[in-house]
Amino acid sequence: MSDAALISRWRKGSFTSGGVTHETYRRGTGPGVVVVHEIPGITPRVIEFADRVVDSGFTVVMPLLVGEVGREPSGGYMASSMSKVCVSREFTSMALRKTSPIISWLRALAKNLHQELGGKGVGAVGMCFSGGFALGMMLDDTMVAPVLSQPSLPFAFGKARSADLNLSPDDEAVIRRRAEEGCQVLGLRYTGDRLVGTRFDSLRKLLGDKFIAVEFRSEKASDHSVLTEQRQEEGVQRVVDFFREKLQP
Repeated sequence: MSDAALISRWRKGSFTSGGVTHETYRRGTGPGVVVVHEIPGITPRVIEFADRVVDSGFTVVMPLLVGEVGREPSGGYMASSMSKVCVSREFTSMALRKTSPIISWLRALAKNLHQELGGKGVGAVGMCFSGGFALGMMLDDTMVAPVLSQPSLPFAFGKARSADLNLSPDDEAVIRRRAEEGCQVLGLRYTGDRLVGTRFDSLRKLLGDKFIAVEFRSEKASDHSVLTEQRQEEGVQRVVDFFREKLQP
């Protein structure tokens, strides 16, 4: 199927909260899942992953935060999207112990989806720069299936940033409480991925046994995108199974 055909099956829309508007793409039936793309944008491989979630019995909404829809990754495109993330006030790409402002918008999107669809709650998966966003979305009890794939914010320059979870102390306390109450978090990464830093250690410390780590051995230094560009089928299936367990009746 061509790249254009991949996205043609999705319904384009938009969502506004707090004066911020982003395009959205929606497809499927069943419980709601928010799929947040990686850098550089909603690539064909991101769409293929989202289609897999849809075909497993879920309503998926993909917001477009940077970049384009359906465009293949390239060096220049990656650099352009990365620069936008670095300068945008929506993302705390370098600051320590701060929650990205985009989390509030994503929480509103997820709550709106749950209000429409009902059910046990909603799920979310973030990747790369958005990898930790599902953790921040746990501030709401409606987020019952958070998935973090190769979380990479704040960008891992130095020991402190490599361990940081992109959360304020107050938000971190709420998420710790939710984990203590039973909310599990699924995390995926390649073991040699330097962009992830030591965040999996931080997640284990914060969440205890409620953090489920799915880790794959790095075969190449470039191994990063577990669910898309360097796709691990086992990882994709673990995500689908997690959503089924937490969201479906």
